[in-house]
Amino acid sequence: MQVSNVNDVKIYNLSYGKSLPEWLSDRKKRALQKKDVDVRRRIELIQDFEMPTVSTNIKVSRDGQYIMATGTYKPRLRCYDTYQLSLKFERCLDSDVVKFDILSEDYSKIVFLQCDRYVELHSQHGRYYRFRIPKFGRDFSYHYPSCDLYFVGASSEVYRLNLEQGRYLNSLQTEASQVNVCDINPAHHLFAAGTAEGKVECWDPRTRNQVGVLDCALSSVTADMEVEGLPSVTALKFDGPLHMAVGTSTGQVLLYDLRSNRPLIVKDHQYGLPIKSIQFHSALELLISSDSRIIKMWNKDTGRIFTSIEPESDVNDVCLYPNSGMLFTANETPKMNVYYIPALGPAPKWCSFLDNLTEELEENPETTVYDDYKFVTKRELDDLGLSHLIGSPLLRAYMHGFFMDIRLYHKVKTMVNPFAYEEYRREKIRQKIEETRAQRVQIKKLPQVNKELALKLYEEEEEQSLKKKKQKKMPSILSDDRFKVMFENPDFQVDEMSEEFRLLNPLVSKISEKRKKRLKDLEVLEAKDQEEEEEPEGKPSDAESSETSDDEKGWVEEVRKQRKLLRQEERERRQERVKEDQQKAPQPQFFEIKAGEEFRSFQDAAKKQKLMRKTLEDRLKSEEKQGTLNVSDTAVGSKQLTFMLKKSEQHKKRQEAERLHKEERKKLRRSAGHLKSKRSKGRPFY
Repeated sequence: MQVSNVNDVKIYNLSYGKSLPEWLSDRKKRALQKKDVDVRRRIELIQDFEMPTVSTNIKVSRDGQYIMATGTYKPRLRCYDTYQLSLKFERCLDSDVVKFDILSEDYSKIVFLQCDRYVELHSQHGRYYRFRIPKFGRDFSYHYPSCDLYFVGASSEVYRLNLEQGRYLNSLQTEASQVNVCDINPAHHLFAAGTAEGKVECWDPRTRNQVGVLDCALSSVTADMEVEGLPSVTALKFDGPLHMAVGTSTGQVLLYDLRSNRPLIVKDHQYGLPIKSIQFHSALELLISSDSRIIKMWNKDTGRIFTSIEPESDVNDVCLYPNSGMLFTANETPKMNVYYIPALGPAPKWCSFLDNLTEELEENPETTVYDDYKFVTKRELDDLGLSHLIGSPLLRAYMHGFFMDIRLYHKVKTMVNPFAYEEYRREKIRQKIEETRAQRVQIKKLPQVNKELALKLYEEEEEQSLKKKKQKKMPSILSDDRFKVMFENPDFQVDEMSEEFRLLNPLVSKISEKRKKRLKDLEVLEAKDQEEEEEPEGKPSDAESSETSDDEKGWVEEVRKQRKLLRQEERERRQERVKEDQQKAPQPQFFEIKAGEEFRSFQDAAKKQKLMRKTLEDRLKSEEKQGTLNVSDTAVGSKQLTFMLKKSEQHKKRQEAERLHKEERKKLRRSAGHLKSKRSKGRPFY
């Protein structure tokens, strides 16, 4: 049995494991079970649940007792009895089965549509009748109220055969060139046919008239999808009176409400393979769709993935056992797969032991270990100096880490830490010595981590031992393997100086002093003789109980003291921070004002503060007096405000200097022009 966990949903593959040949004797089978682990762990839920080469279709009878499957080669039908967990009968056929259906509650009435245009009707004893249809068939459906069989195939017509009268009726003429699949709604018996042009035509069997057409090919094409051909309809299934799911040849599943021509949701399998089967799980509102590569289970309202199954071989058909979490698949291999998903529902009555088996497996989970690969995290890669290999074929990303070859890991490990083996050897020797010492008569020895907590637990054990024997003895944390790491790993050391610990344990200061004295005594005894340790003597239980009662009375006072101490420590920390900030604070810088300028920054800030205290009306009036605001009426009747920036003294001085500079340049140009004219007339410059 193989266990996988996809999207936090456990999936049990009950068909996983080696299959033994039929000609082996029971003695050899028992010998193989002793030697081979895979053979010993396999679960043979139903005996001989396989085909010679390939299985094509699989169905469950309506009473749930019989499972029927067809396969090749030779073409055959196998019926399995779930009450006996074995094969009930097997029938060989003349040609391969395209599709079959069970018309009765049990296996007494079966219809086979074969690849050579023949249709066979079987009863309990075998083949009852055989007839032929005009064109090659691809699918058929049975209309229970009228006992009509509807055949669709490589033709535009839908052939109708009435089983009560035993003759053909007038066929239905569709608009398509070929029809791939068909289905009949069990609530109101609406007949739907999926065509090769990507349309679904719906017919009313009572009037034999077409009542609607859905263009699924256009709806299945999305913006990010590359269209390589016309998506045809390859799967069709009704869910209740109003919903219908359609699968296309390009790998999309469309869920429709019959009252609308637009799909409620479009789900893409992302493989580009034709959808082969669609099932509904009404209890969890799930839709189970499958192509040849994957079986997806997703919520039909939101489209969110519930879980998925990827078999090793291609899938031909999927069958969900009613009112359970069991799933059967027909594959391109001899063995037919059986999956059990506890999240979908309970196991069927005939294999109710699976519930107990899966519960035991969940209580004792086993992690998946790969013998040839080592799982390492990003931190371990940095320690080994292999972080540059991320993205290369040597590392395979998996969840929060990577898988790498175990040989490469050992080689790099020895290069980084060549003395790792010596340390490992010393640790193993120490563990062996401790195991031999454990066989002697020992007394209680305190661990290296959380000694005070261990001493407290020892004291509680002594108190319990002094109490009446009638009282039940509570299990100790020290002897529990679940808490063993707390006294071995230094990361679990309790920090008694933390604020949380001091507030939650206000009396710990008094009790810790007593325990520290006992710890010192114990350390002295251990130093004297490590091999033969003596039991530390403690105070009698009466004295300790009296002390604890006194401690309980001073609980509130001790809490107040601890809070005062914490506040005082916080003040001291703040003072230290202020001193450090003062030392690190930058020294003041002095700036020199140029001659002829005034320092107006503080005055401007004071004026701005005064203006901000005034109302908007007062501020507008003051700006209007200064000439920086212009108020005028518009043609519409509202006020128009125009603000002008007030020029500063520096700006005025700069403008005046620019004006004087321009005038000087004009004078120079004029004088230069006058001299040039004199030179041209031959006059001297003087």
